Amino acid sequence: MELHAGDTFGRYELVSWLGRGGMAETWRARLVGAAGVTKSVLIKKVLPEYADDEAFISMFISEARISATLSHGNVAQVFDFGQVEDEYFLAMEFVDGKPLDKVLKRAMKAGLGALPVPVAVFVAMEMCRGLHYAHSRTDGSGRPLGIVHRDISPDNVLVSYEGQVKIVDFGIAKAQLQRGFKTEPGVVKGKYLFFSPEQARGEDVDARTDVWATGIVLYELLCAKLPVDGPPQTVMMKIAHGQIPAPTTLRPDLPKELNDLVMKALAPDRKRRFESSHAFGDALAEFLHAHYPRFSSLSLANLLRVLFRADLTHEGRELTVPAAFRDEAKRWGVPALAKLLDAPPPEQVQTRRIARAVAKPSPLDTTESEAPTVPAGRSRKALYGASAAGGVAVAGAALWFFMAPRAPEPVAQPAPVVPQAVVTVEAPAPKAEPEPPAPAPEVVAVVVPEESPAAPEARQPSRKPSSKSVRPARHVQEEEPKPVPVVEDLSPPTVVAASAVQETPAAVPESAPAPKKGVLGLLDSKRQEVQQKVSSLVKTKQQEVQQKFSGLLQSQDYDAALEAANDCAANNPGMPECQLMLGAVHAKLNHPRESTQHYETFLKLAPEDHPRRAKVLEMLGKSGTGN
Repeated sequence: MELHAGDTFGRYELVSWLGRGGMAETWRARLVGAAGVTKSVLIKKVLPEYADDEAFISMFISEARISATLSHGNVAQVFDFGQVEDEYFLAMEFVDGKPLDKVLKRAMKAGLGALPVPVAVFVAMEMCRGLHYAHSRTDGSGRPLGIVHRDISPDNVLVSYEGQVKIVDFGIAKAQLQRGFKTEPGVVKGKYLFFSPEQARGEDVDARTDVWATGIVLYELLCAKLPVDGPPQTVMMKIAHGQIPAPTTLRPDLPKELNDLVMKALAPDRKRRFESSHAFGDALAEFLHAHYPRFSSLSLANLLRVLFRADLTHEGRELTVPAAFRDEAKRWGVPALAKLLDAPPPEQVQTRRIARAVAKPSPLDTTESEAPTVPAGRSRKALYGASAAGGVAVAGAALWFFMAPRAPEPVAQPAPVVPQAVVTVEAPAPKAEPEPPAPAPEVVAVVVPEESPAAPEARQPSRKPSSKSVRPARHVQEEEPKPVPVVEDLSPPTVVAASAVQETPAAVPESAPAPKKGVLGLLDSKRQEVQQKVSSLVKTKQQEVQQKFSGLLQSQDYDAALEAANDCAANNPGMPECQLMLGAVHAKLNHPRESTQHYETFLKLAPEDHPRRAKVLEMLGKSGTGN
């Protein structure tokens, strides 16, 4: 069952594909209820290759039954479990944030080295609270269920932009009352780098196994490195014998008290560890409140918003960070974080750059111009502000249309629907008391319909637009495709937007005489000036996107590259270059079917003279221009 964004899956509408794990693929989806009420959820669907595995399906069903009983602020809740056309799925709480492993990677990329001490301690403390809740669950008769997560790692911990910490995927939880299911001795599951000594030896596990794994997570958050690494046999041998170096060997500045807490959680003999996640969490809370009394979930939320500020801006979102957070963060003793906080937001930098390119406002700039609210499901075509603010909005319109997520209009053109030509007109004076024209009249930007003679001539698409909406990767092949290679000379595509797909009108010579040019002449000159400035800004943004995507591929950060490509396709469903990006990154991830589908979609969207068309046809073993 091939699924695509926009498809209906049971009671849910799929929004975007998020990734694929060892046993399931995940989708962001929404449950649509009566009166248009919607709820965002995360769909976890079992992969087709596991659908016929009775033992696996039995374990998956057991997971669903247990997970659905968990309801705690530090555990992502399971709302639904079911089967759609012989495919099992879980519908889970959608957490608006990032996985903990990506938070750590972003902190390192920002120059922090690792997470600040209070942040790492707070996250581990919250994890302990969620785990203790699961460990202490009982049935209706008060008997312990014996739930153990056994797969605690940073990618199974989500951090929201509101500062919430939630554990996900109790997929290998064990309950003593599970009918017909008990892990066989010697069978170990999970990520070996986070194995406890008893797991490494193939022994039975209990709640203290999760204490160990939480200690490993805290170790990595503090040191940006795991205590042991290497091949599985080497790692498991070191773990089984308790060969774990103290965190202070990698980070000497850590307080001894915190170092001792981590090492107690990582005691090889489980009897010497914290007796429960509750005890570990209490010890961490005592340390946090003694050394960082002001730290709270809001502190974590503010840090996340700072680290992922560019991502939020790209999504068209604005989550505020109070000025007081700067003072609090400086007490954490991380110079790189203070520098990051002092950096201007991406939006402000872009706005200032645009503002310098626009003429100063005239004295008549007193009338407010309102941008009408655009309903969901329509392209963002709006009226933009006047004078200098109008110039900024006109230039920003192109970049916003390119960057911000939106629900597109049905299109099938080789380029996305873009903000249309802008023409400027003088604001009319009141009829009762006409005033003499000012030297710099107020300028109001309006959208000009395509049939308007004042609009610049746009490049025509190579074929007629389809009446049906285009969904990325909608083409499904009849048979299993062969692996699609990634051609190295297929450089990352340039993402086009706004005026990049229009022929820029010739500039009006400044030396041309303009005595009594008239309103139309002034309008045409001003329109061309604004379009030239917008075109320059859009080209700069294209180069940035191309360099970013190329860098992600070269650094083999395929998850980030896939996220960027998915954003591009979601924001610009009619843009062939986005499908080219998706095809390339799926090929790198060794997903031949998905890669082929996106390359096929690229061929359907791209004009016949597209410079990459011949190369894609060659890769797919096609000839000519047909699809």
